[in-house]
Amino acid sequence: MEVLYGLHPVEEALKAGRRRFDHVLFARERQDDRLQRLVAQCRQAGIRIRQEPREQLTLVAKTPAHQGIVALVRPQEFLSIEDLFEPDPTKAAARLILALDGVEDPQNFGALLRVADGAGVDGVILTERRSAPLSPAAVKASAGAAEHLRIARVVNLVRALEELKRHNLWIIGLDERSPTDYDQFDLTGDLVIVLGREGAGLHDLVRRTCDDLLRIPMAGGVASLNVSAAGAVVLYEAARQRRVSAARSTTSPVQKAAARSALPAKGWDGQTPKPGKQKGLGS
Repeated sequence: MEVLYGLHPVEEALKAGRRRFDHVLFARERQDDRLQRLVAQCRQAGIRIRQEPREQLTLVAKTPAHQGIVALVRPQEFLSIEDLFEPDPTKAAARLILALDGVEDPQNFGALLRVADGAGVDGVILTERRSAPLSPAAVKASAGAAEHLRIARVVNLVRALEELKRHNLWIIGLDERSPTDYDQFDLTGDLVIVLGREGAGLHDLVRRTCDDLLRIPMAGGVASLNVSAAGAVVLYEAARQRRVSAARSTTSPVQKAAARSALPAKGWDGQTPKPGKQKGLGS
């Protein structure tokens, strides 16, 4: 069994319906309406409920940050890379996948999952080694978003990216050394956005596998953003461009011209991309 703690993670796991709950503990000392509503939802779902002292919940969760509720659930099942070859059937837009190259901090990992869910990402790719596990801390940092995402775990990220190329996805890495700004690139096609390790960035082989590399320009003295902040910037730019593109397809010719001018002129050209690295990037 795995532990989920916190109001958002337990509520979202219950809402998503992917996990089997064994039982839920809630703190005797906390009696506010929000917790009581969640406990009532668990009862309605037929989940066993136990009231315990707050100290007991802290022992089970191994942290006092449980917000008065702890759930014992079956581990979340990961997908394979093959499960991400086809679009999410619930989404009509071009595919957008997030790949994490060795993100090890659970807070960054959880924050990225929250951003990915909010930006409409179709799936997330993790490596089995040298990456943060989907731990209770990461799930709580994601505010429960981990329960709604399609997450695949792979042994070799480079091999997985090559497979995605063969299924017509364009691989975009984030690298501060790139000459191309993220907001000057067309992010409306079938894409994989690859984010690297805290501090060190992308591994060399992963960088060379990318079709294009983008940077976030920095105006101050620091060279780059924290990985979760960088992921938020780029993924929400992709979401913005996709909204503009969708609006353009349903508007008048005059409105289409105005919307077109809001998209970057450089980068992916809207045709089926041919896998391959552009000369001069990632070398």
